[in-house]
Amino acid sequence: MRKELSIFIKVLVLPALFIIRYSLFPKIAYAVCPVCTVAVGAGLGLSRWLGIDDAVSGVWLGALVLSSSLWLSNWLQKRYQLRSRFKYLDFAAVAAMYLFTIGPLAWTGVIGHPANTLLGIDKLVFGSAVGSLVFLASVFADKKVREIYGKQLFNYQRVVFPVGLLAIISTVFYFLTK
Repeated sequence: MRKELSIFIKVLVLPALFIIRYSLFPKIAYAVCPVCTVAVGAGLGLSRWLGIDDAVSGVWLGALVLSSSLWLSNWLQKRYQLRSRFKYLDFAAVAAMYLFTIGPLAWTGVIGHPANTLLGIDKLVFGSAVGSLVFLASVFADKKVREIYGKQLFNYQRVVFPVGLLAIISTVFYFLTK
């Protein structure tokens, strides 16, 4: 009975407390909007579920990995003040997240099939690279617009820029690989 109670606490109660704590008492906003990351993750899940080409799924995967790595870098900086001691914190976070994402996909054979290539590169890897670049460009575009005008132009601009550009690139990839 004691073992079942211990497992119950570890599996259900502790994650529930964690979710409640971070839902009810959020900290300040991170570098990348959480709504945007959730939207990108939902787009990735939906595209895989619908059986959409790996190049299109890769666009969303790359954006999700980059967004998550920027969150990780920001969290490490706030928690441990690492940026003053570790100059390449952003690069290390991005490299670690890509290793933890792309590595298992390659080891399980999802990445690397010779018939699943676009321009000689695996579709998922190619899409991830393009998605990361588009996501990064959209974040910089949002910051530049805010810098030029001193404010956001419309509500949810921080979400619309990345998700909109990713949707456009996904549509282009969809018709290129069809």
